[in-house]
Amino acid sequence: MQDLAGPDAPWKLPVFDGVGLLWGLLFGVFIAGAPATACPTRCHCMEKSGMTVVQCMSRNLDSIPPDLPRDTVVLLLASNHITHIPNHAFKELHYLQELDLSNNDIETVDPGAFQGVSDSLLVLDLSNNRIQSVPKEAFARLRAKISLSNNPWHCECTLQEVLRELRLDPETVNEVMCHTAAQEEYAGKPVIQVLDSGINFCNFHHKTTDVAMFVTMFGWFTMVIAYVIYYVRHNQEDARRHLEYLKSLPSSSQISKDFDTISTVL
Repeated sequence: MQDLAGPDAPWKLPVFDGVGLLWGLLFGVFIAGAPATACPTRCHCMEKSGMTVVQCMSRNLDSIPPDLPRDTVVLLLASNHITHIPNHAFKELHYLQELDLSNNDIETVDPGAFQGVSDSLLVLDLSNNRIQSVPKEAFARLRAKISLSNNPWHCECTLQEVLRELRLDPETVNEVMCHTAAQEEYAGKPVIQVLDSGINFCNFHHKTTDVAMFVTMFGWFTMVIAYVIYYVRHNQEDARRHLEYLKSLPSSSQISKDFDTISTVL
């Protein structure tokens, strides 16, 4: 039926569907709180004090998840079976401040493993892994406080140069031990203690290289001398045999005498 109310009819407040309004509010909250990308399947993502925390601890991971939210601030990957940190593993995580990779099976760290987070990262935990050495470029420009304790470190020149540039966690620095060393007597001792005592593994490395070069050169020199001696002795033997051959030939005077004897007989 057509509304016949005139212009003077009282205005009524419009009525909204309460259920629709509730769903709209929930959808808005979900969109506002959603991370930049979906949370990895085996991880749990949450907001804590306005920061995105990605919790992937004890999830039987054997590699770093590739689909981490780009707004991740805290990434917890401890107690898994990760063996390798590849180049650019965290390059999209420009807000990353804390990275926990402790208690894994990490053996190798690529030179560009932390490229992209060097300016933002504040805490890096690599303790309790299987790292023996790292390339100098791996920690380049990192300002983070780093824990490297309880790894089977091989103490030599490269490790010394790496540690010189790092800000090690003061609470665990004495637990960074030389599992093996370029000089056997330093195995089993804290790296910092060894370096603070004045030991320079780089000098030892250079000395070792110099000794190896000297031994190599001496070997070549010995071979050359042996060849020269063999050559001279061989030539001397040939010369002696040639001389004996010449001596065995009749001389010209002997030939002349024999000729005179033959003439007399005739």
